[in-house]
Amino acid sequence: MNIKQTCLLSLLFITGNTFAQPLQDHLQAAFNRLQADSQCRYASVSLTVLDAQTGEPVFTANSNMGLATASTLKTITTITAFNLLGKDFQYQTLFGYTGSISPDGTLTGDVIIKGAGDPTLSSWRYDGTHESHILSLMTDALQKAGIKKINGRIIGDDSIFGSQSIPEGWIWMDVGNYYGAGTSGLCWRENQFDIKFKTGRVDSPVHVLRTVPDMPYVDIKSELTNAPEGTGDKAYAFLPVGGKLMYLRGTYAQDESKKAISVAMPDPAYDAAFRLEDTLKRLGIAVTGDPESTGTLTAKGQTTPSIATNLTTVLSPPLSQIIYWLNQKSINLYAEQLLKTIAWKAGKQPTTQNGVEVEQNFWKARGIDPHSLNVVDGSGLSPGDRVTTMTMATVLQSAKKETWFPDFYQSLPTYNGIKMKSGSILNVLTYAGYQTYKGRELCFSIMVNNYNGSRREVKEKLFRVLDELKATP
Repeated sequence: MNIKQTCLLSLLFITGNTFAQPLQDHLQAAFNRLQADSQCRYASVSLTVLDAQTGEPVFTANSNMGLATASTLKTITTITAFNLLGKDFQYQTLFGYTGSISPDGTLTGDVIIKGAGDPTLSSWRYDGTHESHILSLMTDALQKAGIKKINGRIIGDDSIFGSQSIPEGWIWMDVGNYYGAGTSGLCWRENQFDIKFKTGRVDSPVHVLRTVPDMPYVDIKSELTNAPEGTGDKAYAFLPVGGKLMYLRGTYAQDESKKAISVAMPDPAYDAAFRLEDTLKRLGIAVTGDPESTGTLTAKGQTTPSIATNLTTVLSPPLSQIIYWLNQKSINLYAEQLLKTIAWKAGKQPTTQNGVEVEQNFWKARGIDPHSLNVVDGSGLSPGDRVTTMTMATVLQSAKKETWFPDFYQSLPTYNGIKMKSGSILNVLTYAGYQTYKGRELCFSIMVNNYNGSRREVKEKLFRVLDELKATP
């Protein structure tokens, strides 16, 4: 190497260090303040900042400490899905029937909606997935086939994902609420419905007005009480998996404007069959049997029949659009469906545990120790998830070179002027994302576990640390 080249490399090294040192010093000071704060007296705090182009560490503090991630785990789930499924991946829900059609248009057999794990079927978030649109596709297909009467049943087949809908590690208080809706091979309306309230005087019972949509097969017992103004929505739904008796417990403030909560649907596949049957009857197409799902048939000791004649295939939006809403609105259901889909795509039984194994093996092959990615679900709702900020930042950095990165980046919300995913469960607050510092692209993960006091206050303190990444050129 000649003298000129040696001098050039030395200059670049000095310039790089000169560039990085002020940021490191500022981050260290901000991190020290956070760690010394009274809200973090008994907390575990970690921060990793990497160069988004090279993966070079810019700042690390407790970077190999395994912590609960909350919803920032969705960044790993979605990046894994982009890698293994591809940005254009689409779910395919089959719709068809068994038996035969007589000359007078009577189908002697069953109509079957066979799910393939699509979390968007009947969702209100996309133009092509609305409940009315999906039901129209199905009724149109039946009418084009000449079916005028069904001497059989409408069956929602959700067998592809098995019977365990709730990941191990989720807590009882979450299950039953919309954000704790379980997975299903046949999702419907994002596996949730709304309960409308009428509030009254403090300490009196909250009156349930109705459900949206009408849920005649679910029995709702309200033990909710009206709370003083300013105390917010502290209502929780409790619904055993497969059960149809839901308890509402907690308090609901008098001044809450929404006067409604969203809760988990007990059997989405059954609801899909129920809605289709109701629609057919209103169109004058009689159905002699009751709606069924794989779960209701299993309870009767019966098996779900297979489609003999397929009438139509309903495609989901592409994966890139699914992930957009998954991260923007932090939809736990979408993340859990993707984790099972990853297992299915790998040729394994589509279970949560198998999805975790496929995910860990994928990143192990890329140099990440599975023990630093010790998770039990895909959404981060489980308080048992443990991931290091170094691993999360490394996964974020790996996405930067991929052709689908713009889609992933666009899916991240903006908080405090930074593109990043947030996460929050009991006494846990986390952020992970990207920021440019003086023209240098960075990625980061910051986690605080077991803080005390106000979530709003600790959030502001985390933002002060991340503000150090926002210096302009």
